[in-house]
Amino acid sequence: MTEIEFKLDPKHTAIVVIDLQMGIIHRMGAAAQPVIANASRLLAAARKSGAQPILVHVGGSPDGADRLRQPVDAPMRAGAFPPDWMDLIPELDRQPSDLVVFKRQWGAFYGTDLDLQLRRRTLTSIVLCGIATEAGVESTARDAYELGYELVFASDAMSGMSPESHANSIERIFPRIGRVRTTDQIVAALS
Repeated sequence: MTEIEFKLDPKHTAIVVIDLQMGIIHRMGAAAQPVIANASRLLAAARKSGAQPILVHVGGSPDGADRLRQPVDAPMRAGAFPPDWMDLIPELDRQPSDLVVFKRQWGAFYGTDLDLQLRRRTLTSIVLCGIATEAGVESTARDAYELGYELVFASDAMSGMSPESHANSIERIFPRIGRVRTTDQIVAALS
């Protein structure tokens, strides 16, 4: 079988970076460093080519009143977050033309204007990266797929809460809803 050429039209592509923010990066430790480096490369390539950078971060009100509260077997951490917990990391080199999306749950679509902003800019392809692969990235990807977006996953620009959960998304979920590529392949496809 001949491999189909992989190209992305920058005019119709968004690079969506999920939850690379101070509080999450500190929790991930050294595992976050390759993700930060590769996400930064993707953003630089997007800015150079004319693709749209979109920086997504998660948080909530100080009193927690806007957090989900369904009964679950393994609840997420509760309590107050440090003051800089929701701040985007400086390595993303946020620019005035970058879109910033604030979300209150795992996925970047529900309760935000992400879909509206993508459609108004005729952005039909989404390159996803960030932390955590099996939570924020996968939840956003599933919604994007169901909304009809073409998806590309930067496999080396994301990390999960465990190697096993990351591998499950990369090997079993993402190939069924999009294309899994490396940062190098995506940067080349944008040029």
